[in-house]
Order: sequence, then structure tokens, then C-alpha cells
Amino acid sequence: MPLPPDPTELDAGALHAAIHARTVSCREVMQSTLARIHRLNPRFNAIVSLAPDEQLLSQADECDADLARGHSRGWMHGMPQAIKDTAHAVGFPTTLGSPLLKDARPTHDSVYVARMKGAGCIVIGKTNMPEFGLGSHTYNHVFGPTGNAWNPQVSAGGSSGGAAVALAQRLLPVADGSDFMGSLRNPAGWNHVFGMRPSQGRVPAFPKPELYVSQLGTDGPMARTVHDLAQLLSVQAGHDPRAPLSLAGGARSYVPGADASMRGVRVGWLRDLGGHLPIEPGILPVCEQALGAMAAGGAIVEPATLEVDLDAVWDAWLVWRRALVAPAVAAVMGQPGARSRIKPEALWEHDAAQGLSFADFMAASVRRGAFLQHLLGLFKHFDVLALPVAQVWPFDVARHWPKMIHGRAMDTYHRWMECTLYATFAGLPAISVPAGFDESGRVPMGLQLIGRPLGDAALLHVAAGYEALVPELLARRPPEPGA
Repeated sequence: MPLPPDPTELDAGALHAAIHARTVSCREVMQSTLARIHRLNPRFNAIVSLAPDEQLLSQADECDADLARGHSRGWMHGMPQAIKDTAHAVGFPTTLGSPLLKDARPTHDSVYVARMKGAGCIVIGKTNMPEFGLGSHTYNHVFGPTGNAWNPQVSAGGSSGGAAVALAQRLLPVADGSDFMGSLRNPAGWNHVFGMRPSQGRVPAFPKPELYVSQLGTDGPMARTVHDLAQLLSVQAGHDPRAPLSLAGGARSYVPGADASMRGVRVGWLRDLGGHLPIEPGILPVCEQALGAMAAGGAIVEPATLEVDLDAVWDAWLVWRRALVAPAVAAVMGQPGARSRIKPEALWEHDAAQGLSFADFMAASVRRGAFLQHLLGLFKHFDVLALPVAQVWPFDVARHWPKMIHGRAMDTYHRWMECTLYATFAGLPAISVPAGFDESGRVPMGLQLIGRPLGDAALLHVAAGYEALVPELLARRPPEPGA
């Protein structure tokens, strides 16, 4: 009789089926997961604040006892899950990667965490992130850097870098994260998995100090398959009255049907925005290779342009970003020696916001509204807009951020991720799909697809159609350490 597969080799959908068919126990799933974490996590540093094995195995036994009584907790019954360190999970610190918060203990779960627990997951720890989630490179002075799943000597991306690496290295069946400026999309692209920024308000954000303005950042799912991505979004999404701008209604399930296809999908290829975005060599051809697969599957791929003042959009973005980042930094500034213990990029955001006026903010908001209207015009002709998910290949893990792209200097620590701001600023859903690899065949890159307002289900349908066209590409996985 053949041995049952290692549970860590299963995607979340298959793991759900195996657990509920009782061909594998929740204890066996937890044992296999912990064994893999203990073997690989020291090399990658993706999962932090890991709970004791005995505690987690005891929780897995409780899940097995529930199934023995005929009770399933839900789709995630018995699945190990580590929560991005931006979110609250009772029993674990919420450090935000800051030494000033390394002992912060929440008293309530974040809404989406409570929903995942309600669906049956077992929280085993947290996933690593940059300090305050700033910058698309995962390192901090609490836990250290996270290395890329394909090569730990280069960046995992961020800010959901720990989540992407844990997912790609099969330390987790699915992963959660958050996205402000590509934080679910960039690390997904750099680690060869799927990451989705849902529509603004799709996944409620609570608890948080401010509930009406701060929606540039949103929580969302990451997975190795589109089905798992959509299933996790189905768990996370839905209105909560404590988050007054969270979306009511919408799909009960975001899982695409079996008929998902690229046939007839109109794709607007924004490329490098007419030269506005500096992009390292090799990235555009990899993205165009993915677009070619879409076209071969029946999609209509055409060039698209943004006929707006992109520098003015960037300036408006900076105003909004500073206004929203500064309060998070200000919350710890009263601690002794705080300025010397906060990374320079966070201080820059905080200090630059001190001179902002309400008139400045409203002017940036007007610019933001005009930008959305322009995108709505494009969506009269296109179903999705496509951009590279990053402007550089993963860089040395010891570097803080790229100072130069293809001969052009970067004037801020996040200018090299400008390609991700457009979906965020317009509040639109966007997904990163694996596109291919560099010339060495060892460094991944993703393609970003931006959907219509509230078009999360339609966007996942498109992603599933693409997934069906590139099975060999998606079957590739990171080399085992030492290989």
C-alpha cells in the first residue's frame, strides 16, 4: 500500500479534503508542518513568534476530536496558519517589526483573524515583515531579515514577505497578509505564488484607531493556487459593523467556476507607462511571456496608456501615505529613545507629515478622485489592466532598498515600487500571478492584473483562466536547501 503524501505537499483544497475524509489527522498535519518549519525556517526566517509544539499538537488533537464527533469547524479545520505581524492574534505579540512593540500583546483578534479561526485554522505564530510594514523588503531589528524562498541571499519582498516565503516553502498551506503599496503583490511575485489585494473595504479592518480614512492598506489572501486564494478570501471577506466602510453584500464565495477561461478577456498592457517607470532589464519580456500565454488562450491583449499627469498622482500619493503612516509611528514616539530605535524611512514619513494641512490632504484627495475617473474610462475598453508587479528583480538581502534602477536614481525608499500604487490609490482589486523567471531560471517575477471596482470575483475568474494555461510554469518550486 502506498504511503500517504506528506501533508505539507498538499495545497489547501486538497488538505481540506484529506482532513475531512480522515485520510490524514490534524495531529499528523501539525507534526509534518512543525517538522518542516524546524528544518527550513532557520534558513529563511519566515515564521516568527512560533508557539510551543506541545501546545499546537494539543490544539490539533482537539480538532481531531471534533471530527470524530462529526463536527467540522469549517474550510480551514485543523490547518496550521501563521498570521502576518500587522494583525492581532490573541496569544501572540503584534510587534509590527518594531523593537518598541516587541512585547505588545493584543486582547482581541483582528476581524479577519477571528474569521479564519472561526473557519477552523490553528494559529501557530506570526509571519515576518518590515518595521511598520514600510518598504517592500522584509527585515527588522526584532526578528532580522527574511530570505527569498528561491534564494535566501536575496529579498523576499514585502511587506508580506514572511507570508510569501512560508507559503512557497510549504511551511503553510495558505497565507494572509496586507497590502498598502504592493505588500501582498510584490512578495507573491518574487516567490512564485499568487497574492491578491482585494477591493478597498472587502476585508474589514478592525480593531484600528481610525475607521473612515485609512483604507489604503487592506488585508487579503495569498496562496499557491487560485482556488485556495479565492477560498481564503471567502473566509476573510464580508461586512462588519465595527468597520463602517467595509463592503456589504458581494459574493458568498469567490471561488471561480470550472469554466474559468481567458477567452475573450480584454487585457490592457500598461508596460512601463510610456517610459515613466524605470524597470530593470528582463522584467518586461517575462511579463510579456505571460501575456503571450493569455493571448494563446484567447485573450485580447492590447497596449494601454494612462493619460494623466503621473508625477502629480505620485505627489498626491505621498500626501495620503504620509498622512496615514505618521500616526502609527507617532503612537510609539513617546517612548524613551524612540527616535534612535525607529528606522530612518519611518521617521521620514512621520516628520514629512508634520507640515501637512487639511487643504493639502483635500487637494490630494481631489487628484485621487480624478485618477479613479480616468481608470474607469479605460475599463470601458478593458476587463483588466496589466503591469509588472515589481520594477526590479529581488536584490541582495543586505541592501535596504534599490537606490538606482537602470541608471535612474530613486528619490524615496519606495519609488522603486511605484508600479503598485495605482490599484491601491484607486481602491481597485489587483492580483499578482506568477509570470516567469530571469535568465538564470532561478529568480521569479510576477505580473499584476488590476480589476474593475468591486470586481474581485471577476478578477479571480481571469486569474484562474490564466492558471489553467501555464501548468508547467506553476509546477516549478523552490530548490530544497543544499540542492
